Amino acid sequence: MSIKKHIPNTITLMNLLCGVLGVIYALQGRLDIAFILMLAAAVFDFCDGLAARLLKAYSPIGKELDSLCDMVSFGVLPAVMLMAAMQKGGVTQWYTYIPLFLALMSALRLAKFNVDERQSTDFIGVATPTSAIMSGALCYSGIALPVWFIPAFAVVMGLLLVSEIPMFSIKIAKGHKLLDAKHIVLIVLVLISIAVTAILRLNWSIAVLLVFSSYIVENLIIWIAKPKS
Repeated sequence: MSIKKHIPNTITLMNLLCGVLGVIYALQGRLDIAFILMLAAAVFDFCDGLAARLLKAYSPIGKELDSLCDMVSFGVLPAVMLMAAMQKGGVTQWYTYIPLFLALMSALRLAKFNVDERQSTDFIGVATPTSAIMSGALCYSGIALPVWFIPAFAVVMGLLLVSEIPMFSIKIAKGHKLLDAKHIVLIVLVLISIAVTAILRLNWSIAVLLVFSSYIVENLIIWIAKPKS
């Protein structure tokens, strides 16, 4: 039995480990460590697919395992972080549980992705890592927010996860141009986000939040501007 076929799944399980540890730290109020673990999970999530391609070690179980691990790292973890951020800020009312809506929609998003043949290159709806990293960056930033903001953010992100809005993949698909107009615009927005964060001396997580927000806004503009048949 070749050991190389188990390498991608092992990397995927490291994604899960980071997600579980992130949930533990989030419940302890250590949102900073939880966010770093979420980013580590995202790295493992990228590397497992890369390893599968390089080693030609694709397997049906690998696809299912990836979704199960993503549910923890990019579904449960961001929802718990948003809830913990509210509680850490002194909010104890029932609506601190509204962010758990994000976990429910993440599960639905991942299930749809596995059976939706339209999403082989691009996405329909926001991808779970995108909503998760935005949620994590928001918690990590420590910026003062009105009490209604996090629940509203969780609901909006949850609805975007299961929406029918097309979202282009940040990765360049095989056979496509190296850079097209939408990727060039995104690169410009990324540079602007980094520059604004550096000039204003903001927490680096603000740049992450601005970058992913720009990506979503760009896709929304493309979707709105596109003629509807």
